[in-house]
Amino acid sequence: MEWGGGFPIEKICKTVHQYNKDPVSNEDMEKLLDIARDYRKVKNYVYERFGGIGSISKLYPGYTVQNEMTKTGLRETLGMPSVYFYLAVFDALGDIKCQWTKTKSEILKIVGQKEEFTEEEKHYLRFLLKVNNAFEAVLNRKPVLLKRELQGQYNLLAEKVDVRKLKNYLCRQVRKHYLKLHTDVEEGFSIAERAYRYADHGIYISVKQKRKRIFVSLTDNNRYTTQLYIKLFPDQGRIEIKAPIQVTVHKHEDYTSHIGVAVGMYTMFTTDEGRRYGEGLGGYQTKYADWLRKQTGSYMHNKSDNPGRLKYRNKKRRYEEALHAYINQELNRFLRTEKPEVIYIPKLPGPKAGGGNKRMNHYNTLWHRGYIRRRLTQKCREQSVEIVEVMGKDISRECSCCGGEGEKKGGTFVCPVCGYQAEEKVNAAINAKKRGQGNQRIY
Repeated sequence: MEWGGGFPIEKICKTVHQYNKDPVSNEDMEKLLDIARDYRKVKNYVYERFGGIGSISKLYPGYTVQNEMTKTGLRETLGMPSVYFYLAVFDALGDIKCQWTKTKSEILKIVGQKEEFTEEEKHYLRFLLKVNNAFEAVLNRKPVLLKRELQGQYNLLAEKVDVRKLKNYLCRQVRKHYLKLHTDVEEGFSIAERAYRYADHGIYISVKQKRKRIFVSLTDNNRYTTQLYIKLFPDQGRIEIKAPIQVTVHKHEDYTSHIGVAVGMYTMFTTDEGRRYGEGLGGYQTKYADWLRKQTGSYMHNKSDNPGRLKYRNKKRRYEEALHAYINQELNRFLRTEKPEVIYIPKLPGPKAGGGNKRMNHYNTLWHRGYIRRRLTQKCREQSVEIVEVMGKDISRECSCCGGEGEKKGGTFVCPVCGYQAEEKVNAAINAKKRGQGNQRIY
């Protein structure tokens, strides 16, 4: 948080991308790949050594792991600069922490749905999952010893339940849901500010050879002073630089409307007042999906006609870039035109596998709903717009006028109860707004 004129200025993180202008030579790409390979080896070493239950206590804040990794001599063995070595260590630690968080969340969900558990038993298990020291002690079969206040809470909970049974249950669930990490990917690496320098319309990147840097020309002259991520595309002779930056959150006094939207595969958004955004989305996605199906068929049935993986990847990337550019353009137009304070949007179901028309299933699978949602979320954060997710179940079948169950006929919603008719996406968008302003929000 920064301050300006005596008032706090809110900022959020945004990732920007940079690209090489000229192809990276094979020699320079090999030097970058050498770093990426070592980066992977270090991460896998950390995963293997510190990814188990015996190392949970070492994960926070992580300096114990850093010191132990220094003593291993792995950096010297690899001949890896410290600036890359320790970033790989802390990247791996972050992945392990995320894996433990994901595992705990999954077990918390299961515990909450376990009907045979009493409320006291659920409360006890939630305590173990939320207090790291207690969680670590149970998994390592050690007594639960906590600070005085927490110890008192734990003792009160333990008096009301079968401690041994619940501890064993927690250990079984961890064994079932926790996956020890490993990666075979050598696609890139993180780089600290002291390992790169912007100059001469490009960037100089340190390599493993002492006091040596390679130069990569860039398509822009932007310069960043933060930790970057270098993603490598060796087959294409190119790199992608990801830079996290802090951007100021804009607050608009004229953004006052509350809008319900329906999301579609062919038209991206339809508002509760019938305005449409992204009507060309279906064309982009259909063209992309048909091309992918054709390429798959060509490769499977006539390998001699296959254009090669490099050509395939380049064209696939161009399709995706065009699609993403269109999505972002329409999202910007949506926000500028609607000036929303709050957007009510239904939770979308995941893609369904099997059954029905294979071609439609393929289109549905390639629907970039996740990308649309991520970009909408980021842009709304930047513009101080609130997104409210609502229950999506039967939202297109419910009459927005009387609440009865209707049916869809050729894109029109018809309610047999009250006779209401409307374009089906408009009806769904009105329902999204009603649910968001009622009691069907998803928190």
